[in-house]
Amino acid sequence: MDYEGELAIVIGKRGKNIPKNLAFDYVFGYTIANDISARDLQDKHKQFFLGKSLEGTCPLGPYLVTKDEIPNPQDLTVVTKVNDEVRQNGSTKDMMFSVETLVSILSQHVTLEPGDVILTGTPAGVGKGMNPPQFLKAGDTVKVSIQGIGTLVNHFE
Repeated sequence: MDYEGELAIVIGKRGKNIPKNLAFDYVFGYTIANDISARDLQDKHKQFFLGKSLEGTCPLGPYLVTKDEIPNPQDLTVVTKVNDEVRQNGSTKDMMFSVETLVSILSQHVTLEPGDVILTGTPAGVGKGMNPPQFLKAGDTVKVSIQGIGTLVNHFE
């Protein structure tokens, strides 16, 4: 199993085909996600769905902050620690797609509903990318901190 600290967008109202310039009107707020991934399943099946859909994966929280509390979601520090060792230290400035782009593009394909959660991608430093790879093991503690939101703590069993 591998960790992925990410900013999570929480949708606040129903929308379809949302123009990019109106995307923030559909955002309720933000929280933290640890998009835990079973890399063995991803490698075996050559896709991500199974490896990200197991019991206990993708914890969110511990807080949901409203969009007015985060005026610029594209300028937040994201830090992931495993057993207090910094593994990821990035910024939402480096996201491949902005919050507005993600909301707009996804809404072209599915209707977004209040409470839907959109994960934004993870900074460099996941365990699979280390040399040698360093996956989570029983007893590990993962802490994902995002500036202005808080710290999500997960104990891996």
